[in-house]
Amino acid sequence: MKSVYSHVFGSEFHHFLEHFNLIFMQCGYAGILTPFCMHILIVEDHETVAGNMKKFLELQQYIVSVAHDGKVGLELAMTQEIDLLILDINLPGMDGFALCSMLRDHGKTMPILMLTARSKQQEMIEGLNLGADDYLVKPFDLDVLLARVKALLRRQTVERSPVLQAQGLTLDTNLQELHKGKKRISLSPKEYGLLEFLMRHKGIVQDRTQLLQHVWGNSDALMFSNTVDVHVAFLRRKVGKSTIQTVPNKGYVIAAD
Repeated sequence: MKSVYSHVFGSEFHHFLEHFNLIFMQCGYAGILTPFCMHILIVEDHETVAGNMKKFLELQQYIVSVAHDGKVGLELAMTQEIDLLILDINLPGMDGFALCSMLRDHGKTMPILMLTARSKQQEMIEGLNLGADDYLVKPFDLDVLLARVKALLRRQTVERSPVLQAQGLTLDTNLQELHKGKKRISLSPKEYGLLEFLMRHKGIVQDRTQLLQHVWGNSDALMFSNTVDVHVAFLRRKVGKSTIQTVPNKGYVIAAD
């Protein structure tokens, strides 16, 4: 079991993650490890703790953004496509209770996992009453964090099954394998992330901004590039041109069966 605090002052874990990510990026194929194409926002003022959570979740191939201030976290949560918010309570600028309440008041429905101190049971109750979906007591194990994250994301996604099916494709998100009939198809990490997101939201048109935020984690830097179109073209060569439809002036969609 890996405690998020046990690595605060250690460097070996950071070196391991950096080395592992380098190997993974050089590999470039979706095998055991592939993106879940889910965007997680961590709002935590302890920079090292937040950094360890970020690196651990990125190792699981989630897209992760971090804010160390409540006001910055609110701005990110209001303006970006966020699938899950990990929210500390004691924050500069704006505390976690106020941030949670404002998000719910503005109709934001992403799951919120609130971090609370072991001795403050009242914080758990108050956070849940304000709209948080779950809480995690500090200090906690990283694999417990991952289990909570997966459970909350399963509730959030349109398609909850770990096996996604559309247009003759079968995507097993546990094994992270794609099949078309009996044929297994290899994908690059970004191709996998793009396909999984479209399959989870089949029948719903996704514009380029949404795809960039969920799969690449940054829509601004790539907004005027043809990154999405290029990866859609690569995917079509592998899964069939008609599988991913273009909706003029709107985006891309995989039709519901």
